[in-house]
Amino acid sequence: MHLVGIGGAGMSGIARILLDRGLAVSGSDAKESTALLTLRAQGARIAVGQAAANLDLHGPDGPTAVVVSTAIKADNPELVAAKERRLPVLHRSAALAELMADHRVACVAGTHGKTSTTSMLTVALQRCRLDPSFAIGGDLNDSGANAHHGAGGIFVAEADESDGSFLAFSPSVAVVTNVEADHLDHHGSVAAYTAVFEAFVDRIVPGGVLVACADDPGSAALADSAEARGVRVRRYGRATDATGSAGDATILDYRPVDGAGVVRVHLDGRELELRVQLPGEHMAANAVAALVAGLELGAPADGLVEGIAGFGGVRRRFEFKGRAGDVRVYDDYAHHPTEVAAQLRAARQAAQGGRLVVVFQPHLYSRTKLFAAEFGAALSLADEVVVLDVYGAREQPEPGVTGLLVADAVSPPARVHWQPSFDKVPELVADLARSGDLVLTMGAGDVTMLGPEVVAELERRVKLA
Repeated sequence: MHLVGIGGAGMSGIARILLDRGLAVSGSDAKESTALLTLRAQGARIAVGQAAANLDLHGPDGPTAVVVSTAIKADNPELVAAKERRLPVLHRSAALAELMADHRVACVAGTHGKTSTTSMLTVALQRCRLDPSFAIGGDLNDSGANAHHGAGGIFVAEADESDGSFLAFSPSVAVVTNVEADHLDHHGSVAAYTAVFEAFVDRIVPGGVLVACADDPGSAALADSAEARGVRVRRYGRATDATGSAGDATILDYRPVDGAGVVRVHLDGRELELRVQLPGEHMAANAVAALVAGLELGAPADGLVEGIAGFGGVRRRFEFKGRAGDVRVYDDYAHHPTEVAAQLRAARQAAQGGRLVVVFQPHLYSRTKLFAAEFGAALSLADEVVVLDVYGAREQPEPGVTGLLVADAVSPPARVHWQPSFDKVPELVADLARSGDLVLTMGAGDVTMLGPEVVAELERRVKLA
């Protein structure tokens, strides 16, 4: 198999599983990365830069199939060469669906919380010694892995709705954490975005189950619609029946404890207490979703509770980057207004009385233009806000669409700092930070590189003090 863009979060996971199953794997990516080094160590042959000749990395016979993602353009030289050779070309989701064959499949979907929920479920099943195969859009902190070929007959996967590719999957257990407008650059309208989740639910195999959040309007509506079509549904959240009837998981209470959280749940006639190492009630809700999904996969409740309590997090999900003096620095992937607000509320809890300084990088011009006001309102939950320019990713710049649209929406204006120059951010943050503050770099782009630089600048000033 040859994977074009092999270093990406989804593609590298597929490559890892293919290698674990004994297949010869080659691939290419635009630049070097830790993911490429890891895959090479496992036996993959990988070129940096993309060219037709890369199809022959394993020899003149070339690959028997080529895998691409939505990000690969039609004029990519490797894709063009594959078509000229009449090689089968699989989308990433189709390749992942093939890897799921002969497994009991659990897919976690939703606008927010997919990676964390998938990761919690995976770690909890591992603690129950079920050895699931998994493919996640982020690296587990404990193992550093985003994918694994397990022997347990269960496959857990994060299901990506951004381009509708999760419609390739046929899960026995489907989790939908929430449904809220996003990725309209692909789907075109809120109605179309919602409809793709309806189609995803229709992919559940006969006898399967939908696990849906009762507290989210979009997920709750999806659950009602699915139930009306004869799909079995298990709901979780505060809005369920307090008696826990019909298999619902009712959140009775949540309390923050020492930078973590404890949630009390009524489920299947008993009361359970879940400890979640990451702060915030949204993370506690994700843990409850993982618990219900794990039960549906046949895991014991006590083992799942123990596994969730031991979950060490995912890289770029409120990931601790370092401490300088009395200032702590974290990094987070949040890139939608709802995610930003939820994570800032959780960070406020973790700050334990200190101020909250956030460095935010908007992601995509289309999302920035559509949600600038909502981003501003969410960021207003922080004490000091530094806004960077837009990380365009796959999009071309739009006239007049910059990070300044977000900065102008933060209230009050005195707490926001517009800084389009990347290299000036560490000094600016160090100027703003006070003893006891929590600094959070946030966004889906290269803002993640700033965390260590901020820590280094803060440490330099501590030594000079």
